[in-house]
Amino acid sequence: MNARPLTASIGAELHDVDLAEVSRDDALFAELKALLLEHKVLFFRDQNMSRAEHVTLAERFGRLEDHPVLGSDPEHPGLVRIYKDLDSPPEAFENSYHCDATWRENPPMGSVLRCVEGPAIGGDTIWVNMALAYARLPQRVQEQIAGLRARHSIEASFGARLPIEKRLELKARYPDAEHPVVRTHPETGEKVLFVNSFTTHFTNFHNADNVRCGIDYAPGAGDLLRYLQSQATIPEYQVRWRWTPNSVAIWDNRCTQHYAVQDYWPAVRKMERAGIIGDRPF
Repeated sequence: MNARPLTASIGAELHDVDLAEVSRDDALFAELKALLLEHKVLFFRDQNMSRAEHVTLAERFGRLEDHPVLGSDPEHPGLVRIYKDLDSPPEAFENSYHCDATWRENPPMGSVLRCVEGPAIGGDTIWVNMALAYARLPQRVQEQIAGLRARHSIEASFGARLPIEKRLELKARYPDAEHPVVRTHPETGEKVLFVNSFTTHFTNFHNADNVRCGIDYAPGAGDLLRYLQSQATIPEYQVRWRWTPNSVAIWDNRCTQHYAVQDYWPAVRKMERAGIIGDRPF
């Protein structure tokens, strides 16, 4: 496979690759997976694969997950349709820096996303290398956040615009998950800064090491969380991708964040995503 890095820190575009063929070939898939671990997000153009081949490719990484809010293709469970058309409001949940579904106890390990239809201008997606974001934190901050844990909430994100009864019902189905602020990638061993827009607060910050008086906790803990969340916005850690029909991105959700730029409404943008079930962060 011909992989061309797109930035110095994250992302590569692959040429001379037919993902439909990769979905059927063990050796090709092994090569693709190795490149994914190296570059964290891979990009492809002109992939005329079917929905069935899209699902088959994603299932090579693991079982697929459904989404409690976004709808799936009826004939292909796990293939989530992210369709934005004239009937969709211009606001969305995608235009924030996030890892997918960290409100789950086992967030996705990654995703395969295909552009079905896109705007002539706009609608790019940004990905961020959160292993690099951690590595470049000041040492004093790395020491401060070692051992910290934080909550991630679907109620405070997808559930926020629902009527209170439905919001509480959603939270009952998906209670807030607690994850380490710094996780270890299970395959590469990299340390990863693991807070994003689903993260609401630290759960073990209020102790004698961190809090002398109330202001150290409120707003001190919140200020630290916002500082950590802001690391995803640093351009040196990012790659930006311009979508075209039948272009595909495959990313490692364990060590990246992404941001779907909402600059195209009322143009139409239709994407289909297969998310792969992951493991519990440690």
